[in-house]
Amino acid sequence: THLDKGHLHNHFCFNSVSYLDGSKYNYSKSEQKRLREVSDRLCREYSLSVIENPKKAPARPLYLDEKSGKPTRYNVYREDLREAINGSRDLQHMMKYLTDKGYEIDFSGSYWKMKLPQYRHFTRLDTLDERLTPDFIRSCLGGASRYGNYKARISYSPHMPEQYKNAWKPHQKTTGILALYYHWCYQLGIFPKGTDYKPASPLMKEELRKLDEITAQVRYMSKHNISTLSDLHADREKNQTEMNKLIDYRQHLRNKVRRATPAEKETLRAEKQGVTEQITELRKRLKYADGIEKRSAHIDNCLDQIHDTIENQRLNQQKQPVKTDRRREESLR
Repeated sequence: THLDKGHLHNHFCFNSVSYLDGSKYNYSKSEQKRLREVSDRLCREYSLSVIENPKKAPARPLYLDEKSGKPTRYNVYREDLREAINGSRDLQHMMKYLTDKGYEIDFSGSYWKMKLPQYRHFTRLDTLDERLTPDFIRSCLGGASRYGNYKARISYSPHMPEQYKNAWKPHQKTTGILALYYHWCYQLGIFPKGTDYKPASPLMKEELRKLDEITAQVRYMSKHNISTLSDLHADREKNQTEMNKLIDYRQHLRNKVRRATPAEKETLRAEKQGVTEQITELRKRLKYADGIEKRSAHIDNCLDQIHDTIENQRLNQQKQPVKTDRRREESLR
């Protein structure tokens, strides 16, 4: 039992190959269950806590981000769902609020579900909070919106400089990726520093969780003078060619080490270590290039979806009948 972390946990240590017949240990699902039962029994014997209803745990980075309140997918869902419930007097307006925000919803059946367009699977609302059953949600509607329903609003950053406004156009592949990144940073509220603007779109909110990654990619492009996809491809090809040469040279050094004298081996190994460090740096650059290309396509897609959501809101508002005051009309006659 380890006590070195914030939580107590057990490890099993045993020989993975049987000394009787040489069979290899098979860590199957049934065996995992058996080991958990043994661990739980030991914990109960020593009055330690036991997880009574185990569920599939999220990845640790995601769990830590959830716990710290960062805008993970579930935290964004919870925030928008809370706004929808508090800002609606009936279920119809709550559903409209969520769809105007860009969500796809399924409120049929016993378990209501929602998702953003980029995800394949719906998320059950009771996964976000076990209290969020259909009956509970219906009972909450109207409690905080006595004076009418709130409207879902999605807007663009008011601080966008002119040179970045046209860096992206709806449903067109962007080739000027550095300008696209700057456009995206303004939309997320990263630029300018000290701004009070916060993105209203759930698609943008979740992207703020990847702030460090986005910032590092912008710095890489600025440092290596990468402005377009062509620049990025040329940079990647140059790094790949250089890395392949270094890998071949490192193998050459390894072959020389086998035939070298003890004194020569020390020099060759030091040289090989230097080559390995260069290869590591080039691998990091190639990883940046791959990440930038994927993210630029992702940014294009996100902005397209946000644009479509805003357009749908505008069209829906135009379709709504205009209310008139009959008494005022009669007095004017």
